[in-house]
Amino acid sequence: MQTYGQEFTRGSGKRIKIVSALDAVKLIHAGNTVATGGFVGIGVPEELLLALEKHFLSSQKNQDQSGAKDLTLIYAAGQGDGKEKGLNHLGHEGLLRRVIGGHWGLVPKIQKLAIENKIEAYNLPQGVISHLYRDIAAKRPGHLSRIGLGTFVDPRHGGGKLNACTTKDLVQLLNIDGQECLLYQTLPIDVALIRATTADPDGNLTMEREALTLEILALAMAAHNSGGIVIAQVERIAERDSLNPRQVKVPGILVDCVVLAEPQHHWQTFAEPYSAAYSGELRVPVNHLKEMPLDERKIIARRAAFELSANSVVNLGIGMPEGVASIAHEEHIIDMLTLTTEPGVIGGIPASGLNFGAGINTHAIIDQPYQFDFYDGGGLDIAFLGLAEADQSGNVNVSKFGPRLAGAGGFINISQSAKKVVFVGSFNSGKSVFKVTDGQLHIEQTDGRCKFVKTVQHLTFSGQHAAAEYKPVLYVTERCVFRLIADGLELIEIAPGIDLERDILSQMAFRPRIATDLRLMDGRIFQAETMGLRDLMLKVPLEHRLRYDHTKNTLFINFEGYSVHNLGDVEAVRQQVVHALQGIPEKVHAVINYDNFSILPDLIDPYVKMVKDLNQTYYQTVTRYSTSGFLRAKLGGKDA
Repeated sequence: MQTYGQEFTRGSGKRIKIVSALDAVKLIHAGNTVATGGFVGIGVPEELLLALEKHFLSSQKNQDQSGAKDLTLIYAAGQGDGKEKGLNHLGHEGLLRRVIGGHWGLVPKIQKLAIENKIEAYNLPQGVISHLYRDIAAKRPGHLSRIGLGTFVDPRHGGGKLNACTTKDLVQLLNIDGQECLLYQTLPIDVALIRATTADPDGNLTMEREALTLEILALAMAAHNSGGIVIAQVERIAERDSLNPRQVKVPGILVDCVVLAEPQHHWQTFAEPYSAAYSGELRVPVNHLKEMPLDERKIIARRAAFELSANSVVNLGIGMPEGVASIAHEEHIIDMLTLTTEPGVIGGIPASGLNFGAGINTHAIIDQPYQFDFYDGGGLDIAFLGLAEADQSGNVNVSKFGPRLAGAGGFINISQSAKKVVFVGSFNSGKSVFKVTDGQLHIEQTDGRCKFVKTVQHLTFSGQHAAAEYKPVLYVTERCVFRLIADGLELIEIAPGIDLERDILSQMAFRPRIATDLRLMDGRIFQAETMGLRDLMLKVPLEHRLRYDHTKNTLFINFEGYSVHNLGDVEAVRQQVVHALQGIPEKVHAVINYDNFSILPDLIDPYVKMVKDLNQTYYQTVTRYSTSGFLRAKLGGKDA
């Protein structure tokens, strides 16, 4: 491999790794596998991508066959502005031969090549690709995961292939101890294009002004251990041995070239040159956030927000789900939640638009692969995700619509692993005309096709897989709410003022099951005033106190601080337990917290009788915790 820097520091004998962008990209050769880091516009090495594009076009013009061409491109998150920036610089016929991407919606120029069958094209889950980098670094044969089962990346449903010219299988279905798993093939990385804030002449990199740390370390290690090269774009150069080692994100032993970027090619995001709030340099006041108008988006976000509970760890997808954060701010409950986004933000308030992925007043920023470890392992209590298309089986498509490739991004990881999923979106794909008067929703004109179709075009979320795991799943629109049951969708709520047949059923491509207790959506959703969610969350509604864990066959009930005032409250507890265990064929284990539980003395006997009936009918074992020895004795103590 040729020497990158020709000068040496005075008396040190060490090679200087700082080179021009053009000299760096000349090290990329025909047929190389190139991996890039970034999320939308955060961490995208724009200077390097621009240089690679210019070098390719120059080589083509001069008929130089030695330059970069026929590359395999691999990237985890979407990296672009939906127009010209980011990976769109690489959208030239001949430059790319194969693309393995996590999200395609922001790279229309590469999309076009895939649609026209001019490149091989794969879409794999964003979290899987970020984990693949670590497996490549460790020279493992593949990444083993349950993420993607039942979706379009499952080999039984296409294996992530996006067009006719893509034939090679990158995903295998395995059975390990009776459990289905997917093995995603690793591949060596020849070149990694990454970005940081500061470098020293030895290539040590820090990221103090970046909004995210992403997968930069895993990616650099993957390329280095593959025998490839690592090219880093930075905005400033520091003196040797001046960087705080605690701040060094990528050690210089992994970095081959450092390129000092032009300021206009090193914006913090594609919308912001630099925000001290996004880097965590400053905490900023949030009372300037504008209140949402009472429109379709706010109605949907408000209904979705009723699913929040105190101390929840939450993921919000891009687009319509972002409205849930706005409602949480309006309702003064943002402090009771931990909002997260998949590239590594924990806490604070997520940014939107081309700033998406960043956050203000965050609690922590962790690397993207670790965020997906947390997600895949069930760390999310609830996820709010976009609803582009749903079918009678509860399947959801957000990844492919006719010739348009959006890609899944982190959607598959998040929707498959979160304890509860709420899909949010308008009932129709177009913009409907409606008005809200006196707490009633009136549809005046419907535009576009209904999103509830007989069969989705692309299987991004498997209703059957989720139902088999007893995952709570809701589908929230402005005019109605569905939930996932064993055999598909069930309509459970409609908006006040909506005609069931005219405004809902007649427009759907299938007839859902209709709940026997079909009810109206909460009237507060359609009023101008705030809904009082903070008070509701502090009270913790009964339905939020029960959670069934399918993997452990255990029902967890948290009665901490709960009060029983009358026989109706006793019956409500019984009904909630029966509802939570509906459709579960075997008896379950129960773990119940009675700390600070209160009940009127004359209700103890009917309550105990109700509990004993539940014991006999539904429970294998019961573990109860209580600060009241008397109540514990009456109920049967611990491990009864």
